[in-house]
Amino acid sequence: MKQPSQAQTSFHAAPFIREIGRGKKGARDLSREDAQAIYTAMLNGQLSEIELGAFLIAMRIKGESVQELAGFLHAAEASFAPLVAPEGPYAPVVIPSYNGARQLPNLTPLLACLLARAGVPVLVHGVTQDPGRVTTAEIFSAMDLQACIDAPAVAEKFSQQQPAFISIQNLAPQLNQLLQVRRVLGLRNSTHMLVKIMQPFKGKALRLVSYTHPEYFTLLCDYFSTASDPAQGDVFLMRGTEGETVANAKRANAIEWFHQHQRSTLVERQEPVDHFPDLPANDAATTAAWIQQALSDEQLIPFAIKEQVEHCMQIARQLRT
Repeated sequence: MKQPSQAQTSFHAAPFIREIGRGKKGARDLSREDAQAIYTAMLNGQLSEIELGAFLIAMRIKGESVQELAGFLHAAEASFAPLVAPEGPYAPVVIPSYNGARQLPNLTPLLACLLARAGVPVLVHGVTQDPGRVTTAEIFSAMDLQACIDAPAVAEKFSQQQPAFISIQNLAPQLNQLLQVRRVLGLRNSTHMLVKIMQPFKGKALRLVSYTHPEYFTLLCDYFSTASDPAQGDVFLMRGTEGETVANAKRANAIEWFHQHQRSTLVERQEPVDHFPDLPANDAATTAAWIQQALSDEQLIPFAIKEQVEHCMQIARQLRT
């Protein structure tokens, strides 16, 4: 982790750390304004390594509040230039991909390709590699779908009706720096949740958001029901398939839809089905070949993913009209 210069370390973080660092029972939540202020300072490299580590660990122990999440996210989205959505009948669909897959094949690229070929602008952002996991970026590369390095490249993919993948390093480099702190501390931090819920477009988009632990489901439901900005569009919230926001090929995940702070269940959770399409082995090359076969109707596309595509298209169209 790079040591901040003396000019950068001008933010007095101790009062903030003291508020949240009194243990699980004694800690107090930051206001939205304070959360935004300290996260902005973190993005700008104004905390020393000791302060940054102390804050991230204290927040990890305490857990984020809705107002803290709102303040962090406001700072995070202000740290990079928003993308411009193309004209057309569909608002963009945003698919964060920060987990990859360990056991099941990662079918996030299939979801993205199905939407894109139907005319929906699809942005996938995430990490390029994750040790022990097969990432979406690796599968796209095996499919000869090259990653974008900037906004013009994203726009070019949209014009070709292809999914646009951009790494978090190229989309939001300051956020990427905070993600990398995990390599030092050995633990995820608030940034790992922020990149999954941020809205990278100017205007409305449909965000696909996943969670893994039940406490994050409760937090995110509260956030999207009360504190999120409706002008940014709608959200589909689901339990992740190994952390990815693609429907489980063996059973449909429950999907909660948030529109104008109103929550409704779009898809009910299903029990595992007895018969489902043959799935590929979990490696990038095999998964890529299988997805290309599925796109050519040589493999059966799992029903849960077809259903997810239909819901995405419907809401993306509604956001434009």
